[in-house]
Amino acid sequence: GALREQGMTVRTATLDDPDHGLTDAVLQNTDVLTWWGHLAHHEVRDDIVERVQQRVLEGMGLLVLHSAHASKLFRKLMGTGCMLRWREAGERERLWIIAPSHPIVSGFTEEFFELPHTEMYGEFFDIPAPDELIFLSTFSSGEVFRSGCCWRRGKGKVFYFSPGDQEYPVYHHPDIKRVL
Repeated sequence: GALREQGMTVRTATLDDPDHGLTDAVLQNTDVLTWWGHLAHHEVRDDIVERVQQRVLEGMGLLVLHSAHASKLFRKLMGTGCMLRWREAGERERLWIIAPSHPIVSGFTEEFFELPHTEMYGEFFDIPAPDELIFLSTFSSGEVFRSGCCWRRGKGKVFYFSPGDQEYPVYHHPDIKRVL
């Protein structure tokens, strides 16, 4: 809904759709694909992962959200296990904007924003060094996390953004909507 409010054309694809909703035609007409998954990463067909990876290499953007760090697609694009520390904490997360001139944070005037309750993701996060680090999160319990990372893959761009959880209304937060 937040993306549509910004005038974007949005389409949803699910595991239950033929080809998981990610046919060649759909991908050829996609500028940026948002990937979110939680428990069913293993159910994504390998040929679909290959198809999406190829489109990223050709120039499609990819936004990987929250627990999609464990997806087959993200792990394939990163070449690592992409695992991290986490706990269902319900604590405050402060997202520090450490690349204030990056287009992803265009319009932000403060150095950080906060989520009052969220799941904690912490280091070590098994990813290659980002080409650009946009956000660094700190949690009220003291952990830190590289929460907004950019990479180039072929002609495409990948942005991993960690906030989000099924237990907390993170995607309704106005600053999260702005980033997305």
